[in-house]
Amino acid sequence: MYRMIGAAVVGLFAVAVAQAHFPFIVLDAKGEAAKVVFSDNLEPDTAVNIEKIANTKLTLRDATGKESAVEHKKGEGFLAVNVPGKGDRVLYGVTDYGVLQKGDAKPFKLAYYPKAVIGDATAKPVGEKLPLEVVAEGKAGALRFQVLAAGKAVANSEVTVMLPGGGKKAATTDKDGYTPVYDAAGRYGVYAKHVEAKAGEHAGKKYDEVRSYATLVCDVAK
Repeated sequence: MYRMIGAAVVGLFAVAVAQAHFPFIVLDAKGEAAKVVFSDNLEPDTAVNIEKIANTKLTLRDATGKESAVEHKKGEGFLAVNVPGKGDRVLYGVTDYGVLQKGDAKPFKLAYYPKAVIGDATAKPVGEKLPLEVVAEGKAGALRFQVLAAGKAVANSEVTVMLPGGGKKAATTDKDGYTPVYDAAGRYGVYAKHVEAKAGEHAGKKYDEVRSYATLVCDVAK
């Protein structure tokens, strides 16, 4: 009986994880346009109201390192973005999700930090401007990801890696913020979690904890 209950709890937990939604910046093949989706994969989920992430603010870092704000407009299940410039670029954003509370649990401030790399997947980090980000290091056959909070490595961060060709792998970062190594070439989607026991007030609501999620989409060459 207890085993059945335990299995049911695990099953429910797995469903909850599988259905978790995050904002991902998904680029087209030419790097000229992007869709910001709110989904559990890199495809738009039209069952989810895209207004949930409509306040996302995007910034483009061009090949020279210059940064500029980028506008988006609402599409069918995504935010549409024109991506100016040529060469290696980084498009990153901040999505303020506000203060939430589930039942009698402590209220928490939730924010997402989506990022996509155009060109070289191992582009240098955005750094202190982003409270949380994921960066790629290495190449196909020796690729790993690092989680950074304001430019500093985050140990024991929960990470999920969407692999080229399908499938997901869960990982926990080591003391230097790194995941294990991944072999395949192609498009990766990554999301990472960071929780801080930090109280404050946001938009008139008090919170006891800050939950941050960073996502990364990048293409790794063979």
